[in-house]
Amino acid sequence: MELKKLMEHISIIPDYRQAWKVEHKLSDILLLTICAVISGAEGWEDIEDFGETHLDFLKQYGDFDHGIPAHDTIARVVSCISPAKFHECFINWMRDCYSSYDKDVIAIDGKTLRHSYDKSRRKGAIHVISAFSTMHSLVIGQIKTDEKFNEVTAIPELLNIWILKEKLSQLMRWVARKILQRRYKNGGGDYLFAVKVN
Repeated sequence: MELKKLMEHISIIPDYRQAWKVEHKLSDILLLTICAVISGAEGWEDIEDFGETHLDFLKQYGDFDHGIPAHDTIARVVSCISPAKFHECFINWMRDCYSSYDKDVIAIDGKTLRHSYDKSRRKGAIHVISAFSTMHSLVIGQIKTDEKFNEVTAIPELLNIWILKEKLSQLMRWVARKILQRRYKNGGGDYLFAVKVN
């Protein structure tokens, strides 16, 4: 994991807290949160526990002058940052860390996130499309879609976030195939696709 590069990217996220009240740097809180979540933390208390256990490791990349923030501080600070700005920084970090190889296969897949339906707010389940590097076992791009059946139409948006130059022609053939498959299936026809090397 290229944590020095991560620190460079997250340092551009604006911190809107009142400066005289800040005890923990935003970059430290985000570093802690990202490392903890990658390591399997599932809640704010888990993130705090991870920080207490791995403080020496975290100090190699951040300051942590006041130790690890309490879980409620972590939750409050993380909830105040712009999700779009964080997403942009995270994707840029992934771009810096990821190197594409000819043998790498980028799997594009849509999923409905379990337990994401919010009945009280009348919000449906969250659907996402991910670009997964099989060589690195890493999600290198992800976008939210309106509905599960919108996967094919949302893929170009995923490509705008993550430019997969070498894989683009393979992906576009896949998209065309999916669109044609639906048309032929709905019409009751059969189909056959030839794949060639460009």
